[in-house]
Amino acid sequence: MKISDTSDSLDGLLNFGHKLISLALQEGAEQAEVCGMIGRSVDIDLRRDAVDLASESFHRGLGLRAVIAGGVGFSSTSDMSLLPYVAKSAVLSARARGRDESWRSLPEPKEVVHPEGIFDTRLQEIGPEDCLDLAESMLSGCRAVRGAEPVSGSVACASGSHFVLNSLGMQLVEASTLMHASMETIAHGSDVATGSDFYFARSYSPSLEDVGRAAGEQACSSLGAVKAESGTYDVLLRPLAVAELLDYTLLPAVSADNVQKGRSSLRGRVGERVSAESLLIADDGLLSGGIDSSAFDGEGVPSQRTAIIEDGVLMGYLYDSYTAGKEGTKSTGNAVRAGYTGVPSVGIRNLIVGSRAGRDLLAETKGIVVNSLIGAHTANPISGDFSVEAKNAFLIAPGQASKPIGSLMLAGNFFELIKDIEVGRDVRAVGAIVTPTVRVRMKVVGS
Repeated sequence: MKISDTSDSLDGLLNFGHKLISLALQEGAEQAEVCGMIGRSVDIDLRRDAVDLASESFHRGLGLRAVIAGGVGFSSTSDMSLLPYVAKSAVLSARARGRDESWRSLPEPKEVVHPEGIFDTRLQEIGPEDCLDLAESMLSGCRAVRGAEPVSGSVACASGSHFVLNSLGMQLVEASTLMHASMETIAHGSDVATGSDFYFARSYSPSLEDVGRAAGEQACSSLGAVKAESGTYDVLLRPLAVAELLDYTLLPAVSADNVQKGRSSLRGRVGERVSAESLLIADDGLLSGGIDSSAFDGEGVPSQRTAIIEDGVLMGYLYDSYTAGKEGTKSTGNAVRAGYTGVPSVGIRNLIVGSRAGRDLLAETKGIVVNSLIGAHTANPISGDFSVEAKNAFLIAPGQASKPIGSLMLAGNFFELIKDIEVGRDVRAVGAIVTPTVRVRMKVVGS
């Protein structure tokens, strides 16, 4: 998330950023770049049906990259009195790293396009009392579901600005907002079941009742679980499950850094068919209202839409400036930062999964539907092999009521599964991954 406070504070931080670049150049840096962030957030944490913690926080800081002979050093601070030490530290780190022949340059300034729907004044002005009301609406939604109880939850509203400056004349500034909520629930019957739901948006929502209700309904509908027989099934992966699997299989495989280091099974396959013809996957840093939409990436490169898989064909990889320079190509605007305390690396902006014609997969499938996964992080990012536990899974068939399933393991290879993948049309944003439900054929182990 990129965030700021008042315009006066932002102007002050920008001045400190320019000063830090000058100090770095005086210390001997050939090029210098500053990433700055300033902002405010209001957070509510819930434990069962009560507020456990309510907090309002303000933050600002600068991160400096100094370059000498291709060696890049980094240092950061939230204390503006320490700028001389930050500059010296980054330059010393650059000298210690030594020459890097693969380094080309920091990005030159270019015109950018600002995406729509990433800033909402209502979130900028929201107070702790308003967030408490939102948390209460989420609890109210859960209470409306008979038999469901809240276990934990959170509401976070943030606003702010981020900027990128460099010694080549770049100065890019942008304001944005973010709202996030989640809830975990439990239900008791002949057994015990849990449920969850979440919400991500760049604009204000006056109520989160639907989040609490959906989490409660999922827990109650998961009671009375039956055993599923082991075998091969048509499996519907709901958006959260899709996002969890993509995060540890496809995303590492299309990072240019992994490709160049030989850690991707998609290396050298641009132009080849790698999935079903219906599959479309793109990364779009300019998506209206996208959770990671911005006019520019973590280095100031203009954001763009980049096709990854189109009609089943691998179109290319995601690059930051460094990986692009190694191949003599252009950055795709995919340098991302965890904050001003981190250096940029290749990552997604808004990964969008779709097809030319999505289908109502829930209405036509006989098999299993899985809402989320446990253990997706254990997937092999190079081979694509995975073995995970299904969470909130159900047996489904057209015209029949669904039946909850107890313990269930899913195993397969992601890159094999997508060769016959089918894509639904119930699109949902799971953080920076925007995806519908998908259908795949895979091995299931019941227990």
